[in-house]
This record gives sequence, C-alpha cells and structure tokens, in this order.
Amino acid sequence: MQVFNVKFIYVTFLAFIVLNISNPGEAFSQARKSGRPKQEKRQAVPKKKVQPRPQQKKVAPKKTARPANQDARQRNVQQRNNNQIRNSNRKTINNNARRNNVNVDKSRRNVNINVDKSKDINVHNNRNTVVRRNNINTYHRPPYAYGGRRYYSYHPYYYHPYRPYSWGPVWHPWGFFLTELAVTAIVVSVNNAKYHYDQGVWYQPSGQGYTVVQAPVGGTVTTIPSGHETVVVNNTTNYYYGGAYYEKEGTEYKVVAPPAGAVVANLPEGAEEVKIGDQNYVKVGETYYQPVQVDGQSKYEVVQVEE
Repeated sequence: MQVFNVKFIYVTFLAFIVLNISNPGEAFSQARKSGRPKQEKRQAVPKKKVQPRPQQKKVAPKKTARPANQDARQRNVQQRNNNQIRNSNRKTINNNARRNNVNVDKSRRNVNINVDKSKDINVHNNRNTVVRRNNINTYHRPPYAYGGRRYYSYHPYYYHPYRPYSWGPVWHPWGFFLTELAVTAIVVSVNNAKYHYDQGVWYQPSGQGYTVVQAPVGGTVTTIPSGHETVVVNNTTNYYYGGAYYEKEGTEYKVVAPPAGAVVANLPEGAEEVKIGDQNYVKVGETYYQPVQVDGQSKYEVVQVEE
C-alpha cells in the first residue's frame, strides 16, 4: 500500500512537471494572478499651459511744456539786454573817436580783399582796371545789350576757352609771393606808393616779402621785356606784356589803362571767365575781354562797357 502511494505521488509530480513545461506562460500568469492583486492604472494629469507674462510698455515721462508767454518774455528781455550792450558800445566808440579825432577813410571801403593770392588781383590794382574809352573811331557793330549794359567791340563774338598764359620763367602772376627780389629790381614811386619793378613784373612790399601786383597806371620804366606785343589802337602804339599796357614817351615806357578795342593774343593768370547773358567774357580786374577770332587765330578784344 505504501508502494502504491509512492508511485501515485511520483506519477502525479511528473504530470505536473510536464504540464508546466508544455505551457509555462499560462502557468506563470496564473501564479501571478493568484499571488498579486490587480493594480489600477493612474490617470495622467493634464499639464497646465503657462501663458507668457505680458510686457509692460515703458511710458516716457511727460515733459512739462514751457508756456509760450514765458519764452516770449525771456526773448524780449534778452533782446533788450543785447540792444543796451550795442548802444553802450556805440556810445563808447563815438566818444573815443571824438576824443582822439579819428578820421575814417571811406574811400577804402570798396576795396576787395585778396584772399586767394594765386588767382585774385591785389588790392592796389584797381587803378589799372578802368578801360580808356574809344572817342575817335566809332563802332560799326551794334553792342551786345544785357542787364542794362551795352558791350561794344569791333570784332564779332567768337567763343574759345580762356587759357592762362605765362611770359617765361622770370614772370610771375598776380598774387605771387617772394621773400627776396633780384638785384636787378628797381624802385618806382607812383602816387606816393612804393613799387618794385623787375623784368616786366611789378611788386609791392607785403609782410616779410613782396607780392606781385598789377602794373600801376602812371608807373614809368626805361625798359620792358623783349617778349612784348605791339598793339595799335586809335593810331596809338601800345606795348602789351604780362597783362599790362605801356606807351612810349621819349626813352621811357609809361603804364596806361587798357584801351578799348585793343586785341591781344594772351591773357595772364588771375583772370576769370564770366557768363553775361548768352556770351562768355574774360574778366581781368574790372576789364572785360571778348573772345574773338582774327585771321583765323583766337584772340581777346578789350570791351567798352556803357551803362
């Protein structure tokens, strides 16, 4: 009986093992079901959307507007103070002038100041810019009228561009500055003014040296350079060199103003081309030159200008 029981137990054990080996997952799942309680699934908590914090606009501090009446009052007060200062200065100047008996030379107010000496005409050259009128020969051509002025010339207008001319290495244009003069320079006095002349160039003392100026009318020299040009106007022979006109008196040469109707081939540096109406002229000081053509060559004629 005991042997039977042992055999029965042994057979039962083998059958259990065979069943577990044939379907182990089911046996394992049954064991888990029987051994552990079923857990409930947790519900996911929805995340709250974080909204961006609104930015606050910076408010500029308000400027307190100054009342218009206050500004006007301050301007009036300032203007009154300025007027009082000006009046006091004028009174002081007038009192000083009366005490010192200062005489003001009004003739010098219209003098142009020479800023760019390489191009402009020196302040003392105004005497040589007045054109000598032509009172002998009449003009057969009608004048060019513009702006209330009449421009007379013998030759028709023929434009060609202005090109400054140089009369050699010893010649210098108006405004040229030298610290020393050559030993050949001579002193010439004209209307109580002191000039220096050397080989067709006129100088005046200026600072620590000498400045080239236009030839003063009335200046007399014994010689002029050989490169001069002969110009005959109204049966009078003129000698033209370096922008200056000379007439011979005995053995000397005297500087004269440009004669109206004179025709020359070249103009010096320092002139400027100006447009008057539809025509272009070249202005040397206060003298107007009209571009013309004579015998196929480009030249310039001194224009007679009348109001």
